[in-house]
This record gives sequence, structure tokens and C-alpha cells, in this order.
Amino acid sequence: MKTILVAVGTGILLSPFSRSAQLEVDVGRSRIQVDAKATGHGFTGSLQKYEAKIAGDAATGKPTAMDLKWDFNDLDTADDKRNNEMVKWLGGGKPKGSFSFVKSWNEKPDGGNAQGKLTINGVSKDVSFPYVVKRDGEWVTIDGKVRLDYQDFKLPIIRAMAVMTVDPKLDVRFHIVGKVK
Repeated sequence: MKTILVAVGTGILLSPFSRSAQLEVDVGRSRIQVDAKATGHGFTGSLQKYEAKIAGDAATGKPTAMDLKWDFNDLDTADDKRNNEMVKWLGGGKPKGSFSFVKSWNEKPDGGNAQGKLTINGVSKDVSFPYVVKRDGEWVTIDGKVRLDYQDFKLPIIRAMAVMTVDPKLDVRFHIVGKVK
């Protein structure tokens, strides 16, 4: 489940910025979340802390860069025991995740599609997803969602008490808000 939120933040990279402009992400107004389903219930993990570097070119309307890095210890599922078990499942210590923008297509002033390399558990996979961009003055909001299978990152199915299983399909949602600089 931790793996999911990694991919989550990936979609935030694209919007029509001024030439070579940077997006200064407002972490307090932004959300990167992972939705998981388990036997009999579901839960959401929210990434509390991360590093995001996002840039784009308004002249072409294309994103030019997006790098997202995080520590899975900063993924909060609102259950300390589950958070600790997740870190153990990822190998313990300070398991990291990252996303790096590769390309975009179907760009329009209000969004498009993006592809990037998501790395979880030391395994990198290409992921692609649609995104939507809204602009209000110097503020930019980027929303998107990507579905992941944590087994693609060489992580085992999560089972507990012989009856509870966490579905390997996770949805990573992102709502990135920032100012163009």
C-alpha cells in the first residue's frame, strides 16, 4: 500500500507555465493519497511530506520536468500499527519512493496525459495517467489519478490473520497546488 502513494504524486507535473518557470508547491494545500481496499474495509494513506520539483514551458504548454521524492515513513494511514507494518513490508528503515517525468502528450491548456518512471522497493516502472490543470493568476492546481499494482514492484501480497488481504491494486490520487515562479 505504501508503494501506491509514490506513484500518486507523479501526475503533478504539467501545466502551462511561463517559459522555464518553476511551480513552487504549497504542501499545505496539496494532497498525495493512496486508496487501498482490504478484506471488509478500505483505507487511505496521505503523504505528509515530500520533495517536488516541477517546471514547464507556457510557450508550448508542455511540462518540462517533474521530480517527486518521498520516504514511506511519511505516508500516514491514520493507524500507527498499519503504518509500522507497511514500513516493515517495504524492508524497514527509511524506504524511499520517487517519480520522474518522462514525457507528455495530448497537451491542452486544461491538461493531457503524462508518463514517468515510478520507483518503489528499488524497482522502476513506467506509469502513465491523465491530468487536469486549472490556473488562477499565479496559482496552478494539477489533479490526477493512477492505478498501480504493488506486485509490479516485487512486493508480496499483504495478508494478516489468515483472512485479511490488501488488494494489490491501489489508486494514487494527487491534488497539487502551487505558485508559478
